[in-house]
Amino acid sequence: MTLDGALNIADLRRLAVRRLPRAVLDYIEGGAEDEIGLNENLAAFARRKLVPRFLTPCGAIDLKTSLFGKNYAAPFGIAPTGLAGLFRPRGDIMLAEAALAETIPYIMSGTCNAAIEELPPAAARNGWYQLYTGKDSAIDADIVRRAADAGMETLVLTVDSEVRTKRERDLRNGFSGLGLKTGPMLEALLHPAWLAGYLASGRMPRFGNFAPYATDPKRALAVWNFLIAHLPGNPVWDDLERYRRLWQGRLVVKGILHPDDAVRCVELGADGIVVSNHGGRQLDRAPASIDMLPLVRAAVGGRATLMLDSGIRRGSDIVTALCLGADFTFVGRATLYGLAAGGVPGIRKAISILRHEVETVGRHIGCGDVAAFGAERLSSTQVEAPGVSG
Repeated sequence: MTLDGALNIADLRRLAVRRLPRAVLDYIEGGAEDEIGLNENLAAFARRKLVPRFLTPCGAIDLKTSLFGKNYAAPFGIAPTGLAGLFRPRGDIMLAEAALAETIPYIMSGTCNAAIEELPPAAARNGWYQLYTGKDSAIDADIVRRAADAGMETLVLTVDSEVRTKRERDLRNGFSGLGLKTGPMLEALLHPAWLAGYLASGRMPRFGNFAPYATDPKRALAVWNFLIAHLPGNPVWDDLERYRRLWQGRLVVKGILHPDDAVRCVELGADGIVVSNHGGRQLDRAPASIDMLPLVRAAVGGRATLMLDSGIRRGSDIVTALCLGADFTFVGRATLYGLAAGGVPGIRKAISILRHEVETVGRHIGCGDVAAFGAERLSSTQVEAPGVSG
């Protein structure tokens, strides 16, 4: 199969499997512990059914979506995904460039390999920055300043990563972001295309945004040692208030699942919320993001822009999220498969596949534009979302 022949995100995954060492693919695909949360994200979307409506004038569908006063070509963007530079050299830059070319937003990961300053100016202005708070608030504040200086207008404060989770695939592989155990490293020799790109880059992937604060900014190991000492922090409500005062642009809080937390975020000045269980990579027994979305929407109403990630593999997943109350969605693994399979063309292929699927599904349910997606498009026999207490 070639990139041109890929029909869906699963096909791009198959191409990524060919190119990437098993341990590197495991980093993309893995979740926490038994991966119940990861699999539940997919199952929760599959349980929901969209009702077709016919005899409607939907020969075409307008996917243009306004978000925070900007117009985008589709109702989804690229979620923050760490270590993209390990999948392909300059992976973070490729994701940003593809998003700009396709007129969708890109969130630069707080654990990306590139530095903010490496983004082309236009891509930076189209980008949002994900902040993981660390143990030194002055360093966090300086990173925020750098994001603003680069022209980024949206800060994504991620609050669900204050605990180092038990990702057992990575532990078995000895995967640290810098190296692997001997067995997985030998297996990497069976993937010469990936290995050639890795070696041709001339250096081990660094965490560019943290390099200025390390004892030796040019040594990947020194930067890594700083990173693991600095992260994770333990963000609390006072931190949200502090970043609201510090950041002059739009402030989004990512990693919210409980409706009460969402309400308090809005009360403290958040402009938007990303309902997310971190793709099943943090708390394994957390509910699926899509299950909590209607409860969060009911709690916050129209007081904040509501977004969702985790579990999106098809255009029908995006449509389902919009029908359940999301204003916008973000995809992570889908575009990483595209990156691994074919660089910028592969990422754009992933975006094109999802866009076409959203168009097809939207027309099936009788919608002429994204604004028409609503709860009435879903079957009334849905499995109810779990209750929330405490």
